[in-house]
Amino acid sequence: MPGRRGGHASKDNHERWLLTYSDLITLLMIFFVVMYAISDTNAQKMAALANSLAQTLTGAPATGILTSAGLPSIVPGIAPAPGQGATGDQGDEGAELVRARAELQQYIQQEGLEGQVTLETEERGLVISVADAVLFPKGSADLTPEARALLRQVGRALARLPNFLRVEGHTDNLPINTPAFPSNWELSTARATNVVKVLISEAGIKPGRLSATGYGEYRPVAPNNSEADMARNRRVDIVVLKEAYNITEPQKGDK
Repeated sequence: MPGRRGGHASKDNHERWLLTYSDLITLLMIFFVVMYAISDTNAQKMAALANSLAQTLTGAPATGILTSAGLPSIVPGIAPAPGQGATGDQGDEGAELVRARAELQQYIQQEGLEGQVTLETEERGLVISVADAVLFPKGSADLTPEARALLRQVGRALARLPNFLRVEGHTDNLPINTPAFPSNWELSTARATNVVKVLISEAGIKPGRLSATGYGEYRPVAPNNSEADMARNRRVDIVVLKEAYNITEPQKGDK
């Protein structure tokens, strides 16, 4: 009798590896499903996967960072930034950008600024490019009265948008070396900063939505081999960043 009991125990232990094997296969399946989902930047699929896994493993709906309940995603662009909605808000954003562009285009035509102020829609958002001759005297960062009027109009068109605004200063490749501006870096940065100041003080845009950047001569839009092309490179760009890019912007400021 003791010998038989020992034989049954040995048989049972011999087959226990099947339980471990089935657990391993299940874990591998979950791992590869998660890896596939991460490689596919689709917010709805990610949310569905999170809910499915949570219900399978815990029996409860997902409530973690993979859900689409307004939390920031760990993968840029697949979920809204904090304080923003989902697909419906993105549609509202597009409509507001279209409205702002139409308003600015009408102003440009009324003032005869074609060729000096241009509007371009890029992947990052709406870019309002203003030639330096419209804004500053040569080699200076002091805005003219006409420039202030232009920036007030631009600012009013953008004030109702929730987007972050980045003001970028650019120059041609002619060197500058003055007490105020030892190089084009200082000149481009000072010009961008002065534009920001007007957008805040005279157009009512909140400082937390704005940033100023100087690129010097290192982001040209044309070769610096003719006066016409050099004039194109001397510009200030006001970039209305799409809300998908808010995840790359600091979130602690007052928007």
